Amino acid sequence: MSRALRIGTRGSKLALWQANEVARRLHATGCETEIVPIRTSGDKRPEASLASIGGKGVFVKELEEALAAGTIDLAVHSLKDVPSMVPDSFVLAAFLERGDPRDAWVQRDRISFHDMPAGSMIGTSAPRRRAQLRLLRPDLRLEEIRGNVDTRVAKVRSGVYAGAVLAAAGLERLGLQSEVTSYFSLDEMIPAAGQGIIVMETLDGQSLPRTINNGDAEMAARCERGVLQKFGTLLDCYSAVAVHATIGSSITIRAFFGDGDRAIRVRRRAAQVDAVIHATYEALVAEGARELLER
Repeated sequence: MSRALRIGTRGSKLALWQANEVARRLHATGCETEIVPIRTSGDKRPEASLASIGGKGVFVKELEEALAAGTIDLAVHSLKDVPSMVPDSFVLAAFLERGDPRDAWVQRDRISFHDMPAGSMIGTSAPRRRAQLRLLRPDLRLEEIRGNVDTRVAKVRSGVYAGAVLAAAGLERLGLQSEVTSYFSLDEMIPAAGQGIIVMETLDGQSLPRTINNGDAEMAARCERGVLQKFGTLLDCYSAVAVHATIGSSITIRAFFGDGDRAIRVRRRAAQVDAVIHATYEALVAEGARELLER
């Protein structure tokens, strides 16, 4: 009898939901699994800003260390938490179909984002959200918000924040759709690369049943991460960058690069992954994205 596949995951409610969904898919292929929760640096300091503790990669590092040590066989992540550059010893082996990639507006009195009073304190930590929100409502006060999904929603319910912006997919996976007042369109608020996609990471050479892989999600991931990878080490946890690919008869990429006083938005379409990545990158560079990042 073969040993059960050990699935490494963060211990948050959302992370465990994701790991159990992967386990369910693997069971359907005949694989036995075991869930192995691992406490990451990001979980140990839930109220610290991501930038101060090393960026979103703090949710991935310890899981990769467990893979390297052989204590787990695969790690499950929200793809948006995975840095654009993954060490050569690891591989993003399979992707589940994408959930809703949009950002959601949560407000306890159901007041729309555009109708919020000037000066309202809005909770959001991601630089790319903050940069895009400033363009939509420069009169609002944007403040850091940390903690898991339940904690953030509770802070809005209790009035600590007048409202908050969260990923729609996470709210839906936890059965919290009723907390959503409205959704930002993909053009209003371009999502983070990988938002809504659950990914399985393994050591290079260790395979997973490909029947659980979703081709459209994998293609979107390649496109979004491919644009970011073109900028290499110019990107860090402070970069206000968003990239989203829509997969259809052709591929459409929306991208946003911003800083305190400037914003770049481009949209490109092509039939092939490499072509649309290249076209998006060239358009961003032509608009000054490299100079913006270097500042």
